[in-house]
Amino acid sequence: MSTKEHTKELVYTLPYNHYVDANIFEEEGKKIFFKSWILAGHTSQVEKEGDFFTFDVAGQPLIISRNKDGQLHAFYNICPHRGTKVERSEEGNKKVFMCSYHGWTFHLDGKLNKAPNFETTELGAHSCMTQVKLEVYQSLIFINLDSEAPSFRESYTELVESLDRYTFLPSLKKVRTRKRIIQANWKAVVDNYLECDHCRIAHPAFSKTFDMKNYHIDLHDNYTCQYSGLVNGSTEEPARFFWTWPNMMMSIYPGTGNMTTSQILPIAPDQSLAIYTYYFPSDQLSEEEEELIKFVDQVREEDFELVELLQTGFDTQAFTRGVYSPSEHGLHHFHKRVKEAMK
Repeated sequence: MSTKEHTKELVYTLPYNHYVDANIFEEEGKKIFFKSWILAGHTSQVEKEGDFFTFDVAGQPLIISRNKDGQLHAFYNICPHRGTKVERSEEGNKKVFMCSYHGWTFHLDGKLNKAPNFETTELGAHSCMTQVKLEVYQSLIFINLDSEAPSFRESYTELVESLDRYTFLPSLKKVRTRKRIIQANWKAVVDNYLECDHCRIAHPAFSKTFDMKNYHIDLHDNYTCQYSGLVNGSTEEPARFFWTWPNMMMSIYPGTGNMTTSQILPIAPDQSLAIYTYYFPSDQLSEEEEELIKFVDQVREEDFELVELLQTGFDTQAFTRGVYSPSEHGLHHFHKRVKEAMK
């Protein structure tokens, strides 16, 4: 076979400029993050009346709160008066939210409580902070900025069916959260998660723990699932690593009921915020559970180094795009979804 014929068989990745171009980054925000279900947090963050936390996605500041009727609400953290960001704290408990610019106050559901210098609170669309769609699944809080979006369950029917097998998920508590700025495009972080060709080289402890000869990556419409048994031949449920379109990863390891989630939030073309959260039945962790956290943290630190090194190559003149290896079908699947969303 000639070199020319062999080259025709190669399948190419997304162009590298898609990982550095500011215009593409902005377009992804509008076509992907403004129209998808995004993990915002966990119900354990808003257990009591008045509990709230703030959350930003693709430059859009939000508040998630629980009102006096016990209902959860999500709305833009923006005052309808003049567009000021209202709540500055990451989390807390309040009876009302107050804009520090002109003193407008809002109920826990985002509705206007009082507007100084106005004799009424009936101000049309300006009588409420703009609402955002919110749904809870297995105690995880998802939001969608698209008011016309189908429900979470409609969007992720297969995923819901797969996760419902884990009956312990609703009883888990958010035990620990770590945040890290990664100097890499959000897609580069997802790319790294969706293939394990690098695992033998970059993750020695991971490769010694899991059976890499029988490592599987199953593809579904809006998610993928990677799984493998343990090297020691244990008959425990295998570890399962879910990626959910567009930016959430969820891992469930053998042992006591547990879950870790990863939110990869775009900040700039070459910068992302990673939020890693650990969930267990109790905040009093056993030695085994602490060891699991150390194990997962080690793998993530190894990945941080890889994706930041990867990002440095995207903005060079060496190559305009990469190629998929025959086993990188998870990565290829993700790129197809990106292309479809960006049409």
